Amino acid sequence: MFRARYLPAMLVVAALGLTACHKKPEVAPAPAATPSATNDQQRIRDSLAALEAQRRAAEEARRRFVEDSIARANAAHDQASMHATLTAMIHFDFDKSDLRDDARAILDAKLPILLANPNVTIRIAGHTDERGGAEYNLALGQRRAAEAKRYLVSHGVAETRIETISYGAERPIASGNDESAWSQNRRDEFEITSGNGPLKAPGT
Repeated sequence: MFRARYLPAMLVVAALGLTACHKKPEVAPAPAATPSATNDQQRIRDSLAALEAQRRAAEEARRRFVEDSIARANAAHDQASMHATLTAMIHFDFDKSDLRDDARAILDAKLPILLANPNVTIRIAGHTDERGGAEYNLALGQRRAAEAKRYLVSHGVAETRIETISYGAERPIASGNDESAWSQNRRDEFEITSGNGPLKAPGT
């Protein structure tokens, strides 16, 4: 009789106990970030951003250095090329002061540079081979220099910018007593006497 009276109550207690056992545990909320932790994170982000900015700046500096180096090399090459063109020699046939076709082509290459650089002045020196008398060769050398000057002046170069001189056979550049040496010595040499550089490229 005792068991029958208290059995329903025991069942209720047991059921409540089982319900309590199956209840999900409460999850504690994440602690709020402290001001110190937030500042540390911001400093890290700032440091990474600064490093990235430095990397990009270094890459840009390297790129500009390479481009500037190439530009300087090209400019130096252009300057050397223009100087070489202005000082290129022309040659003559034996006992002649007439301009050959190859001489005209060389003078034609000088013209754009001279016209683009009106401050440049030049000296043309006429030379001969060793054959002939000294006075005759000095006169022949002068005619050769004058013929080159006449050609340049007729194409727009001011006469006052060109000086001429003759050395006759006094300054050979090739030794020997045959045509291979003589043909090299029959020449006009060109020297830049002022406005030597930097030269302005034609068309710029």
